[in-house]
Amino acid sequence: MSEKEITFQEALRESLYGAMIKDPHLIIIGEDVGPWGGAYGVARGMYQEFGNDRVRDTPISESAIIGYAIGAALNGVRVVCEIQFCDILPVCWDQLANQAAKYFYMSGGTAPVPMTIRVKYGTREGGGPSHAQSIHGAFMQFPGIKVAVPGTPADAKGMLTAAICDPNPVLFMESHHLYRIKGMVPEEQDYSIPLGQASVLRSGNDLSIITCGGMVPKAIEAAEMLEKEGLSIEVVNLRTVVPLDKETILTSVRKTGRAIVFDEGPLPGGVAAEVGMVISENCFGELKGPVVRIASQAVPPPYSPVLTRAVIPNVEQVVEAGLKLVKGRRAS
Repeated sequence: MSEKEITFQEALRESLYGAMIKDPHLIIIGEDVGPWGGAYGVARGMYQEFGNDRVRDTPISESAIIGYAIGAALNGVRVVCEIQFCDILPVCWDQLANQAAKYFYMSGGTAPVPMTIRVKYGTREGGGPSHAQSIHGAFMQFPGIKVAVPGTPADAKGMLTAAICDPNPVLFMESHHLYRIKGMVPEEQDYSIPLGQASVLRSGNDLSIITCGGMVPKAIEAAEMLEKEGLSIEVVNLRTVVPLDKETILTSVRKTGRAIVFDEGPLPGGVAAEVGMVISENCFGELKGPVVRIASQAVPPPYSPVLTRAVIPNVEQVVEAGLKLVKGRRAS
């Protein structure tokens, strides 16, 4: 399979464009997705090519966007809707958790809801309390919605293709940390990665770092730094948190005997909490040390760049934790 180097943003655009070509009934809706191409330009050029019937700007009303998408999906129209910031998803909580997530179940499988919600997440300098949260872990509590958190450009293309083809709701969380990073991506238009399938980005024997989304590049960087300290590090990219690929997680931890769960969401009750408990329940007798969780501080994101950097989990924390787990010491 031939590959090319493109950005995360370009990979998303390739997937979305391919889906629009393949399914003439697919529609895109959201704030500024029309002539503007969306807040981060992923839909750029699609309004001009596919027209207003298939690429529609909406009012600034996230509940209207999700409600429209649910209604269209229940009537057989496949929908991709864009919510610009995950902080605003609670406005649509009832529609997502009590409607979109439940129709297929309550109808005995007769009412699929084929909708994909693309949304940006991630703490960033200047974003502040209302435009910089990481709440992907919260949606692990709502059965019926898949939660995809791609960590590489290849993930972005393959997983968005799978999400759009899924017969039921997929919350597709895109980290703002990743839009401009580059990586090798298959050129195949229909390239797809099954949802619920983690990947091992680096193989190692001393320690497993389990992560997703915007923390993937940081996990790789930490692994490279720990390698210089003589450690062999395995990096597991979850890719989806619902469904969670427990088999890949447990296989990795049983091999290394040690685990760091590294996530951008707040520590209490999130991805780090769930993955950490899965490891503890299933690998307790094989662990050579405690499961370490590294996540964001449980505070609203600040505006201050200095405070923002203090809130987001970082590479240095992972390196320190890795050395302590394996060698019982700090970085040299």
